[in-house]
Amino acid sequence: MRSRPVVTIDGPSGAGKTTVSSRLAEAVGMVRIDTGAMYRAVALAALRAGVPWDDPVRLGGVARELALSFRTVAGAPRVYLSGEDVSEAIRTSEIGMGASAVSAHGPVREALVAKQREMAREGGVVLEGRDTGTVVFPDAEAKFFLDAAAAVRARRRQLEISPPGAQSFEEVLRNVLRRDVQDSTREHSPLRVADGAVYIDSTTKTVDEVVEEMLRRLPGVPR
Repeated sequence: MRSRPVVTIDGPSGAGKTTVSSRLAEAVGMVRIDTGAMYRAVALAALRAGVPWDDPVRLGGVARELALSFRTVAGAPRVYLSGEDVSEAIRTSEIGMGASAVSAHGPVREALVAKQREMAREGGVVLEGRDTGTVVFPDAEAKFFLDAAAAVRARRRQLEISPPGAQSFEEVLRNVLRRDVQDSTREHSPLRVADGAVYIDSTTKTVDEVVEEMLRRLPGVPR
């Protein structure tokens, strides 16, 4: 039995998972694990190593050898790959689509799910991604599905893309819709609302409102 709860936050691209999970983890003194960043890191590492995103066997090897860590620097979450800060490098549109491509492969998902379960084994974590409540921790003490209208998600996503202004809103929206289809129809761990998850539409909600709603639903967590 875990001494502290596991909290999962799933949802599509641009729903606000990164910001909300960071705020929530900070509010309750828990560790945040960005599972989506892990798939982005695999896509980036594979690209650098010349491994095609449609080669499941070699991608599985990349995922198993992934040396990834999460840190908070000056109050902001950062992602490190083999000691290199890749927080911006994994947020490009190309790597976003690459993450969707590599996440469709069973060997990649098996390797990363094992890493995620080990990282969160003792509890006291907030995991955000697309299958954290359905596959990684279906027995999580609190599960959320964060969503928003596609146009709103595209606008948020456009602000995250590195470098700023690299893509038009129309192009980002097309990519968001295409990513939605890829994530929800893939064979392995498709994006869906987990059994027992609280569905939250953040289209018209502020970050503070979403976090407050989640806090009200966390079992046995002091504030």
